[in-house]
Amino acid sequence: MISKIKSIGNTHWAMSKKQLAISNPQVVTRRIFLLPICLLVFAVFSFATCKYSFKDTSPIPPEVKTFRVNYFTNKARYVNPQLSQELTEKMKQKVIGNTRLRQTNDDDAHYDISGYVSEYNVTTSGISGNNASTNRLSVSFHLIFKNSLDEKKNFEADLSNNFDFPANQTLETAQAALFPDIIKNIVDGIFNKIFSNW
Repeated sequence: MISKIKSIGNTHWAMSKKQLAISNPQVVTRRIFLLPICLLVFAVFSFATCKYSFKDTSPIPPEVKTFRVNYFTNKARYVNPQLSQELTEKMKQKVIGNTRLRQTNDDDAHYDISGYVSEYNVTTSGISGNNASTNRLSVSFHLIFKNSLDEKKNFEADLSNNFDFPANQTLETAQAALFPDIIKNIVDGIFNKIFSNW
């Protein structure tokens, strides 16, 4: 009997605390203020989920089954000896990893991707006082794309990227640090030009 009374007393005490909290204007205001924030956070995460569900590539026609990446040569005046090999390999990996196409070395590949590095040079991009503060490495790639199933889809395009680095760095030091970004930007640019809607 005593435990029942204690239980009822505890329940009554909990209810009165709850009633006090509801009647307290500060608590009500805080809850009203938190509601839009919770909704905003929920909306942002919902949008992020939707965003990541989209594919980078537009639908590839079902008849297209194979691709070939030819060796990307370097025709720039300054030749980075690692660039051609790395670009060629990363391009193959990008297509294999992001499409259903099968790699081939045959001349009758449905998508034939080739091209060359057309520019690789350094210019001054920022001046502080009388001295250069920033240098810019400009890298351009000439893309040649052939579609053996539909020659109207053949095209050539020039892709350019700029990479800034401190003027007190040598080109060798700068390009060692920038190399992963150079490769990624060029490969992504080629891939998007061929496979994306934009």
